[in-house]
Amino acid sequence: MTPQRAVLLLRISYRRAIEDADPQVEEAKVKYKELSKGIGRQEEDARALADRLGWKVIGVIPEDDTSAFKRRRIKLPDGSTALRTVRPGFREALEGLADGTYDGLIADDLDRVARDPRDLEDLIDVVESGRPRIPVTSVTGSLRLDDDAGVTMARVMVAVANKSSRDTARRVTRKHEELAAEGKPPGGGYRGYGFTAAGHEPIKAETDIIREITARILGDWDGWTDEQLEKVDPEVGESLNSIAADLRRRKVPTVTGAAWSDRSVRSIASKPSVAGLREYRGEIVGKAVWDPIVPEERWEQVRARLTARHRSVDLTLQRWLTGVLRCSRCSHMLHGWSGNNGKRYWCPPSLGGCGKTAVKAVFAEDEVERQILELLGQPKVLQQLRTVADTEVTDEARAELAEDEQQLKLMAGMFARREITFPEFQEGRRIIERRIKESRALLTSRAPRVLRRLLAGDDVAAGWSELSPVDRREVVLSLVPGYDVLPHDRSKGNKFDPGRLVPFEA
Repeated sequence: MTPQRAVLLLRISYRRAIEDADPQVEEAKVKYKELSKGIGRQEEDARALADRLGWKVIGVIPEDDTSAFKRRRIKLPDGSTALRTVRPGFREALEGLADGTYDGLIADDLDRVARDPRDLEDLIDVVESGRPRIPVTSVTGSLRLDDDAGVTMARVMVAVANKSSRDTARRVTRKHEELAAEGKPPGGGYRGYGFTAAGHEPIKAETDIIREITARILGDWDGWTDEQLEKVDPEVGESLNSIAADLRRRKVPTVTGAAWSDRSVRSIASKPSVAGLREYRGEIVGKAVWDPIVPEERWEQVRARLTARHRSVDLTLQRWLTGVLRCSRCSHMLHGWSGNNGKRYWCPPSLGGCGKTAVKAVFAEDEVERQILELLGQPKVLQQLRTVADTEVTDEARAELAEDEQQLKLMAGMFARREITFPEFQEGRRIIERRIKESRALLTSRAPRVLRRLLAGDDVAAGWSELSPVDRREVVLSLVPGYDVLPHDRSKGNKFDPGRLVPFEA
């Protein structure tokens, strides 16, 4: 039977190819532009094959910059965790084939469909569930599942492709370990502020800014005006926000072209590379082969001062349901508020709200606390939460998120310098932002540390009473996405109605 509702599954992975390129930014840019055309070519070839076969295509599922090999730790429906490839597009295609939305699949090649044996087996299960088998094919002819011989050959080829990916991953990891041990800069990637991409040579204009930032944090910069100097306590130093604002005013460029912020100032001043130290996976492994921009002892003083500032910040919330309660009228989040009507959660117009929804703080907090403790008091729920709380997200997932965020900044800089067009920037940003969203979802889906601490004790209620307001909010958001606050029904008088708090879905 000739498929009349076929789907095209297109996939390409940019990151590894770009990492394997020469570390020059220009080389990586050319590589990115070339690879970005790959999806379009795959679709053209797949549609041409469909025309030759007489298939009618009704859907196209692109997997832009998606790895079919790299796995992440995810939570399964039964509450357990396992390593799986994260491919929403592939899963969408399988579901469509299984429920009849699609009756055939075309890809460019077998390795575009699967490089993980488990993914291939899922596809085989769907194909063989149809009577007759659901047709699948590829432009290169490497994907054929219409008989047992084709299935066996596909299994062999995916196993070989998986071995190849593992070998590549192992070589790349070993290469980075060797470079770190020798104190050499990592190959490829993005240029760090203060150094060239090729050779890791210092850039004088940027090293001057790094030394300036260091001096301003330590309170001994000689560039302040008399008026500025009066506002700076040498024992505390200048604030990161103030430094960032001054750099923006002076139009000092960043590597990516993005505006300076307190985070970028902190990041640059605290990086081990500026002190001539080599870092690998968050740990300093020794001296680097390049000269320090800032003496190590002075860099240590900067780190100590930034750490002290961070610890001195009061993160305690007065109203811990801020960010948890949402206005059912306009969908803006309610904020803790104090006024003539006492302490309450309100949808203030000054912050974009409608001003029509409010609830007494003490009543809302008591009700949410009651619900949370009731939930944590159920043995089955408690056991499931403890299982999830014991599962840590791997360092690799966090590293991928950091890499994607850095790549997004690099692309913004390339667009600002007119090295790529706006459509190219938009397309790249869409792809990267989707990956960032998926990575953050994986990270935030795990139970936070405060919940792990809470569940570690024998008496959850007693542990709850000792939590700070900010920790209480973190626990609530790890268990419930939030609550819609319904309008007050005046026919019931002024008594608080718990039914006004309705949990909403993520």
